[in-house]
Amino acid sequence: MHQLTLAEIARALADKRFSAEELTRALLTRIQTLDPQLNSFITVTEEQALAQARAADARRANGESGSLLGAPIGHKDLFCTEGVRTSCGSKILDSFKSPYDATVVERLAAAGSVSLGKLNMDEFAMGSANESSFYGAVKNPWDLTRVPGGSSGGSAAAVAARLLPAATGSDTGGSIRQPAALTNLTGLKPTYGRVSRWGMIAYASSLDQGGPLARTAEDCALMLGTMAGFDPKDSTSVDQPLDDYLAALDKPLTGLRIGLPKEYFGAGLDAKIADAVMAAVDALKKLGATVKEISLPNMQHAIPSYYVIAPAEASSNLSRFDGVRFGYRCEDPTDLTDLYKRSRAEGFGDEVKRRIMVGTYALSAGYYDAYYLKAQKIRRLIKNDFVSAFDEVDVILGPTTPNLAWKLGEKNADPVSAYLEDIYTITANLAGIPGLSMPAGFIDGLPVGVQLLAPYFQEARLLNVAHQYQQVTDWHKQAPSGF
Repeated sequence: MHQLTLAEIARALADKRFSAEELTRALLTRIQTLDPQLNSFITVTEEQALAQARAADARRANGESGSLLGAPIGHKDLFCTEGVRTSCGSKILDSFKSPYDATVVERLAAAGSVSLGKLNMDEFAMGSANESSFYGAVKNPWDLTRVPGGSSGGSAAAVAARLLPAATGSDTGGSIRQPAALTNLTGLKPTYGRVSRWGMIAYASSLDQGGPLARTAEDCALMLGTMAGFDPKDSTSVDQPLDDYLAALDKPLTGLRIGLPKEYFGAGLDAKIADAVMAAVDALKKLGATVKEISLPNMQHAIPSYYVIAPAEASSNLSRFDGVRFGYRCEDPTDLTDLYKRSRAEGFGDEVKRRIMVGTYALSAGYYDAYYLKAQKIRRLIKNDFVSAFDEVDVILGPTTPNLAWKLGEKNADPVSAYLEDIYTITANLAGIPGLSMPAGFIDGLPVGVQLLAPYFQEARLLNVAHQYQQVTDWHKQAPSGF
């Protein structure tokens, strides 16, 4: 059962080949047996999962149907889940049990999905390797000595290892797409505002976006159809009708215009990854697509722009974790200032402290104009580059990451080298456009991902292209040895 995709599980449950409870018990056993190797879960909600599975079986017995009814999933541990620890991978929230469900959690639960637990992540979603978590690093199931990517590394590792068929993630600068690439999954970052952020603990509010991680584009379409949609509780949620993501999957690619940015194929990109990308381009051309070279001239400024804007927003968002209202509090503070200082110093990890300090500096008097305002101007130029490019092409294609999954601890002494792994993904967050990473091969046994970008609210187009590619390739069907 664990080898089935989300769509195959939906069909099997509808055909009564097994019950939701049987499936849930089987996956819980796999988690108990295999997750100690991966460290992908922070909290396993066994009792709640079995109760949800029995409720789903009862709903089916009463004549209900639905593709997610009884389907097992997991949630990245920044989605608030009522009565369950929601830690954001941080010591400062280790004791926090949310009093409510995030909109994404609520919608998936209403559809009848079964949540097996909360998945490990970089602390407050700050990281590209899932090594900054208070609960320890997550390991890549393709090679246990390597990182799975971050910050949604727990979600990616669990799905790749077949501990569950799909999971939620969040993407601030590539945190769904990059781990998807490094673990052989399909991961989708929707347009900013397409999926509600209400109840999703914030890192950088103008960049964060929730989305699905699964093995196929079809599974991502199933997840997105439930996760997405207007939410009046989220002031950044966009009130725009949803596409029928499943219906769009089978559209032929004849006439599709693909853009290849020349900036993607310069220094810094592993030559073997470039070859895998071009092989994917050839496959799409055989399906009827046309290809042309385009330019994104301001891409070179994306990393410095992002690493001013995101830490600035983080320094503001994380000021609420002060030891007063919820979460970790230091012992025996001498006064209020001591309470603030020691609670934050003891509760936050090094990467979070680093970004808070950078962000606070960028927003401080005398530096706001020089750094933050200038970064926002560059952000607008990056957005304009995409708007111009999409006048010429329907989708943009390139590598998801410049390198393969690196060794655990390899980049710990040089945080900037880890930041550079986001070079191809962060532009989509700065511009707010949707992006998808799909499996496109292996190099020395390690997965390679190809990224697709599309205009605003064109998630259906991305899923369509990925699905058609997955009909003529079998990279997404490969499973890591031992799992």
